[in-house]
Amino acid sequence: MTIAIDFGTSNTVVSRWNPATQQPETLKLPGLSWISPQNPPLIPSLVYVQDATTDRVVLGQQVRDQGYDVSSDRRFFRNFKRGIGSDIQGFLPELDGQAITFERVGEWFLTQVVEAVREVPLPVDSLVFTVPVDSFEAYRHWLGSVCQSLNVEQVRMLDEPTAAALGYGLTEQDLLLVIDFGGGTLDLSLVRLDNTVQKKPLGFVLKWGQKSFAESSGQKPKTARVLAKAGQNLGGSDIDNWLMDYFAETQGLVKNPLTARLVERLKIQLSLQTQASEVYFNDETFDSYELDLTRDRFEEILSQHQFFESLDRSLNQVLQQARRQGVEKDNISGVLLVGGTTQIPAVQTWIQQYFEPAKIRSNKPFEAISQGALQLSLGTKIEDFLYHSYGVRYWNRRESCHAWHSIIKSGQPYPMSEPIELVLGASLENQPSIELVIGELGADTGGTEVFFDGDRLVTRSLAAGKTAVQPLNDTSEGRSIARLNPPGYPGNDRIKVLFQVDEKRFLRITVEDLLTNETLLNNQAVVQLS
Repeated sequence: MTIAIDFGTSNTVVSRWNPATQQPETLKLPGLSWISPQNPPLIPSLVYVQDATTDRVVLGQQVRDQGYDVSSDRRFFRNFKRGIGSDIQGFLPELDGQAITFERVGEWFLTQVVEAVREVPLPVDSLVFTVPVDSFEAYRHWLGSVCQSLNVEQVRMLDEPTAAALGYGLTEQDLLLVIDFGGGTLDLSLVRLDNTVQKKPLGFVLKWGQKSFAESSGQKPKTARVLAKAGQNLGGSDIDNWLMDYFAETQGLVKNPLTARLVERLKIQLSLQTQASEVYFNDETFDSYELDLTRDRFEEILSQHQFFESLDRSLNQVLQQARRQGVEKDNISGVLLVGGTTQIPAVQTWIQQYFEPAKIRSNKPFEAISQGALQLSLGTKIEDFLYHSYGVRYWNRRESCHAWHSIIKSGQPYPMSEPIELVLGASLENQPSIELVIGELGADTGGTEVFFDGDRLVTRSLAAGKTAVQPLNDTSEGRSIARLNPPGYPGNDRIKVLFQVDEKRFLRITVEDLLTNETLLNNQAVVQLS
């Protein structure tokens, strides 16, 4: 059975394909899922570590039921997804004599979610994970390593907004803009759905298994072609931080997990009404909190943090990519809203400034991603492109610092039909080897840094022109790509490097020695996610 997991910053959704009804369904996992009349079963992305030495943790709704989420205990983790694969500025606690990382907390969470599915009981033969558009390879690599420890035959990965387009099931409307706005990320994708016959379904595979349902049944798969996409680290948790800052300045509110929960409730209330209030009294410390906020003041706080300018920037980035392919805004047949942050009235008003209300759908904000990801098991073919650029590091003599030269541009479809060539020479007398650091480059418009403010994990946008970079092979062994025998001398081209991205999104290089005509590296994977 195929299980799809939409691992979110605030909430996680797990779905399966029901063979009896031939429909997707969202799973309710006992103890982990939060049930409300307005929403499907959601698993709060919360972890409380009881004993790090034995991997004993509490997660999901159990954390709230036992009151761990309103205490200032360093064993409690929320928003940990944002820290996975990031260069964190700050600290993480040591628990039970062991160093704790966000990657380890995330592994605890996902591993126990999969185990909870098996305890339903349901077999888990195949998994599909969804990932944010703007996720770097470090996050995908971590997810791949977690998957290797799971007893699952096949694991695949799919961009979240692409999955959402499939999850809404709008077969008549073939050109869809997905706005996926959750707790940690804003992702936009322009996706064209097409019912065509394909010989073999594709998808980004983390772990190989047997052939898919569509291959074995002869079903004709759909094609989901991604035309444009953009993403940034902006979400509901940032809004919660802004509200805490506001109440700290106006009422002297203490910033802690309890007050974070209160402002989150205020935000949710303001999606349904124009004024909200939260009152809390601690009968042990005698501290009391009484918070009031109107929707108008809430929207002013959003404006003060350039919230709507950030939304404009991502949408314009997608529309510019679309225009380069001859697609105009009026050609978009449907706009699909996904994620809890799209339920904020100010966000919906912003969207209506660009698109007429008849095109906008918002009836599946939480389930569309996980249910759409199940389409991979039914043979849907995904045609995608690289969101980030890949480049090589060089020394900028003018600025006296390292800089990055782009080799493979963002927007490059994969697999690549032809490699990209780079010729290098030695820079020193008797040089024994040539080193090359390859990096994954973020958007040219700026990036995001993740850091601690007290015990809060927050993000901050980098200024335009500052490119976020994730080095891929910056180790003593990894960056040495060519041993020169005989040694190299300045003034002559010595090696030729060929860059290629294959169908599984592995960046590979081939290195040829121009002096000896030897092949020093042959189709070597620099980034391997399985």
